[in-house]
Amino acid sequence: MTLLQALFLGLLQGVTEFLPVSSSGHLAIAQHFLDGFEQPGVLFDVMLHVGTMVAVIIYFWRDIQAIAVSPFRRGGDSGVHRKMLLLILVGSVPTALIGLSFKDFFEGLFDNMTVVSSMLLVTGTLLFVSERFRRGTRKQGQLTLGDALVVGTVQGLAIIPGISRSGSTIAALLLKGVDGETAARFSFLLALPAVFGAALLSLRHFSAVPAGELPLYLAGTAMAFVSGYLSIRFLLAVIRRRRLFAFALYCWAAGALFLTISL
Repeated sequence: MTLLQALFLGLLQGVTEFLPVSSSGHLAIAQHFLDGFEQPGVLFDVMLHVGTMVAVIIYFWRDIQAIAVSPFRRGGDSGVHRKMLLLILVGSVPTALIGLSFKDFFEGLFDNMTVVSSMLLVTGTLLFVSERFRRGTRKQGQLTLGDALVVGTVQGLAIIPGISRSGSTIAALLLKGVDGETAARFSFLLALPAVFGAALLSLRHFSAVPAGELPLYLAGTAMAFVSGYLSIRFLLAVIRRRRLFAFALYCWAAGALFLTISL
């Protein structure tokens, strides 16, 4: 892997992690066409996800801090924040069960361009349907345990490359009557435990990374952080304006193009 490849993949991850177009699908396609690209397991991909999750932590730092200390406080909004902590924990259970049970199977799909392209078509359809039939205005305080379980399950299935994690989880919440900005915020916060867990599982691959390539991994991670931070702002603005149709069209076009090439 070269420095240019690392920076390019970091930029690609940062832009597509929060825009609902599947970062895993774009990384799989890009890596497929990059000459000489190799990584132990999916360690580089996980490092890039860590970069974008650091962007989430910084962007939503006040929310995260309030949620973290809520069990030790009373009064004010602490009750709402304790409920959010519970929802994140509950939603993380199905994600963990799916991820741990099918991890090796899903990782094996990253080299299957037919699957990746087909799942981009699925992502486009999810975005189209959710934008067409979004019907509610439920806010953070109105989220339920049922919402958390549904979104956690969807997030677990989004390990399949080509299924957008942010797109599918936001779509699920929109279809359940949740306000767009609330859906995006919960989607981003719910991803933190999943990415942290994936990073821990991938630590075993660090010994297989040549010492000379470690700076490249860090450069890609830094690029993912910077571009991811900017993408969060952009996506929240898009959701407020109810303009997910454009991303549905993009996913259909990209999926159809690479499906044609793979076949």
